[in-house]
Amino acid sequence: MGRVNDRAPAPHLPHLAPLLSSEGQTLLAELRDYDPARELAVATRLRRDHPAELVSAALAQARLRQRGAAKFGARDAGRMYFTPHGVEQSTRTAVAAHRAARLRGIAPEAGAAVLDLCCGIGGDAIELARAGFAVTGVDLDPLTCEIALTNVRTLAPDAPSPAVRCQDVRETELPEPGGTPPHALFVDPARRGGRGRIFDPEAYSPPLSWAVDAVRRTGLGAIKIAPGIPHELVPDDFEAEWISDGGDVKEAVLWHDGRAARAAQAHPSGRAAQADPSGRAAQAHAEGRPDTSAPAGPPEVPGAVVGGTRRATLLPSGATLTSRGLPDPPVRRPGRFLYEPDGAVIRAHLVAEVAEELNGGLLDETIAYITADEARATLYATAYEITDELPFGLKKLKALLREREVGVLTVKKRGSAVEPEELRSRMKLRGPNAATVFLTRVAGAPAMLIGHPAAVRPTVCNRAE
Repeated sequence: MGRVNDRAPAPHLPHLAPLLSSEGQTLLAELRDYDPARELAVATRLRRDHPAELVSAALAQARLRQRGAAKFGARDAGRMYFTPHGVEQSTRTAVAAHRAARLRGIAPEAGAAVLDLCCGIGGDAIELARAGFAVTGVDLDPLTCEIALTNVRTLAPDAPSPAVRCQDVRETELPEPGGTPPHALFVDPARRGGRGRIFDPEAYSPPLSWAVDAVRRTGLGAIKIAPGIPHELVPDDFEAEWISDGGDVKEAVLWHDGRAARAAQAHPSGRAAQADPSGRAAQAHAEGRPDTSAPAGPPEVPGAVVGGTRRATLLPSGATLTSRGLPDPPVRRPGRFLYEPDGAVIRAHLVAEVAEELNGGLLDETIAYITADEARATLYATAYEITDELPFGLKKLKALLREREVGVLTVKKRGSAVEPEELRSRMKLRGPNAATVFLTRVAGAPAMLIGHPAAVRPTVCNRAE
């Protein structure tokens, strides 16, 4: 992610050229696996044979690469260049690759291009280029632009020639809509300021309203936003997708495809209600064969953008669930199994869709725990078998855990003010067994549910009705 106005260069690195020199590359190779705890000794040794400024730059980059490995993997991070802000705010590879693959499915045409606004160090541009797009990044900071272009060229060497422009994104000329091949827009506004995280989307840089208008004018694109965005701020002609990776919610994306809306208008749905003067459609139906007399509707595209839809996508499986307008699940007494929905499902307000799949209900109308009488495999929630239900009381819980010889306790909570670490310390745990306790509410009353993970094996099943 890059800011509209990000002028905070990395320390000791006014530009990238020294590190790209043969001497710089030798230093970086030597520092690939260095121990930061020994940095002073390493720096002293290297400065005997290399310029002090170059050594400082190489050490700073080596530290950033080690931090970047968590997002990009050791192999890619070890070949990339970073700024402190860039490594912190960039999109992790798994999420960027998912988004690029989805955009590629929507725009599969050869020569399709993406304008990546606020490209930062190029985390998204790399995956867009690997997906075959001709990528042009835009950022304001010269060093960040230099790094982004180098990273894309290094990690996507076979991609169409990438480019990076150093300018304010709000002054960037946007692609004309409806072009062939299509051009898409990706915007990653800065969501951090001098005082930390920004929660007001209109305080993003650029503001969300500007990004929405830019994507609409382009006709096809996506906007990366914070996962906590209020649902009422999502425009009706955009789809909102929440993405988790390994169970942790990473981001939300607003998708827009004006082409899909135009295609829907050109091929209105509801063919059953259309006139059939020749009777061919009815005859075909009676004979059990497809009706070819009416014009075909728009082709179905996997992962197609549908305005007004909410979507939860879980990585690394790629399972995706979309909203179907279901009513809230009923509140019921605890069953034998409790399901904890994935964070992306909860953020997308798709708990009802998962509850229907599990034939379950809610413990409380305000709590996103699903209860059911049978174990069903699902990728959208983690299943637990409940062995005990108690009204809230730490003495009762302590006695039960002592009786069960529980030495390892996992504490989960929704609707409870008790801190897990404090509870664990008060339980004085001893024993060879493990358990999970849920501190929550059942029909409005504080309660404790004790159990353990259930043995169910989910399979990938994308629900995108």
